[in-house]
Amino acid sequence: MSDKSKDQHRIEQIRRDFSKEELLESVVENEPRRQFKEWFEQALAADLLDANAMTLSTAGENGRPSSRMVLLKGVDEQGFRFYTNYSSRKAQELQQNPYASLCFYWAPLERQVRIEGKVEKLSHELSKNYFHHRPRLSQLGAWASRQSTKVASRKQLETSFLRIKEQFDGKEIPLPDFWGGYRLVPDRIEFWQGRSGRMHDRICYEKSEGEWNIFRLSP
Repeated sequence: MSDKSKDQHRIEQIRRDFSKEELLESVVENEPRRQFKEWFEQALAADLLDANAMTLSTAGENGRPSSRMVLLKGVDEQGFRFYTNYSSRKAQELQQNPYASLCFYWAPLERQVRIEGKVEKLSHELSKNYFHHRPRLSQLGAWASRQSTKVASRKQLETSFLRIKEQFDGKEIPLPDFWGGYRLVPDRIEFWQGRSGRMHDRICYEKSEGEWNIFRLSP
């Protein structure tokens, strides 16, 4: 067997069984954001690394999807908040197509949450308030980096950062006009709990005419 075939064989054999918890219709919250908060608090209590990390998937006018990890920075009755550079690829795609999805995966808890909906920009005040609660180095980084644009070298990035650092030395760093927040307003949320034999629990919430419908999906 060739080395390439051996590598492929090893990949095919990667699997594990799931047996920690169950997820039944009789125990879930009747509102998905409350169910999310319950699971999220459990992820934090389990001291999971980057529990607020989520995959954000977008697609522009050409329909080609792109995904990246971002950090959840708030959730309330309106939706799920995150922040980015308005010139980034994700922001450009959201301008062309305001629908997106989020995915959380908490492997030690054998849980996944998928969230779909329409994305809207946050107000200037909300973005400003969050920006000024970020570490100072992160604030400087937002000014120094034109996210997703081509850059000649690492040295060029570091030179830009040092220039910005000097510019704002001893001063409050203002919110850049090219940086701010978004809110994904969900219309579909699915909770996945791993179960033995791949007979996973999948409970889905889908919004129709202002009401949440709850149903089970086949694994």
